[in-house]
Amino acid sequence: MEAQEYIESGILELYVYGLLSEKENIEITELAKNNADVNQEIISIEKAIIALSSSFAPFHSVANFEKIKARLELKHGKVVEMKPTSNWSQYVGWAASVVLLLGLGYQTLQLTKTKDAISTVGNEKNKIERNYAYLGQQNKEMQKSLNIVRDIKNTGVTLGGQTVSPTSYAKVYWNKETKTTYIDAKGLPAPPKGMVYQVWSLKLSPVLTPTSIGLLDNFEGNSQKIFAVSQTDSAEAFGITLEPAGGSPTPTMEQLYTLGKV
Repeated sequence: MEAQEYIESGILELYVYGLLSEKENIEITELAKNNADVNQEIISIEKAIIALSSSFAPFHSVANFEKIKARLELKHGKVVEMKPTSNWSQYVGWAASVVLLLGLGYQTLQLTKTKDAISTVGNEKNKIERNYAYLGQQNKEMQKSLNIVRDIKNTGVTLGGQTVSPTSYAKVYWNKETKTTYIDAKGLPAPPKGMVYQVWSLKLSPVLTPTSIGLLDNFEGNSQKIFAVSQTDSAEAFGITLEPAGGSPTPTMEQLYTLGKV
């Protein structure tokens, strides 16, 4: 029988179903090894069975279907006892394929989890680095503040709250030798929008003479509320007023928040 005759006869379907004799199975197996068309037809039948195990009719002609029915003796309603296939290697192959697919699926899942874990660790690392940098900056600012407070060469001048804000307070650290001046404004409320605190050095006699020594800019952004202002040559008192953004040439006495004598 020629290869095409095998294909058209329906015997290859019976081979796949395991309904042939041992001799016929060996014959088809050898033929499939040597004939690509027969081998391809067997593969196609196997795929059809896997895809639609309930029906193989859509994949074959009516004539082939009738031939198969005749071989199975099902035309007149007879029941054929199915004997086990001797071509068990096919099913082993299918089972191995299923196991392989499950294995690949598991590996893919594990890989995804690993990538997610790496991403999470990376995000946490970046967060820790940002926090470390922030804490480092905070530590530097605190150390600077402590150095100012502890410097025995600095004269500390306490500024008490005035009528407009009795609960306010501040402190001036003034080094008379280097003339450097720092303001601790922790006791001042946040200035309203469009306003800024302005610091004044004051001479009290013979007449009151105010000199602006700086603005407390970026009040909200300064966590320590320690501000460096201009050098102060001489002063008998210090005061802080609330002024429009940019400052004023003279202090607005109605907005005098704190005042203290040296």
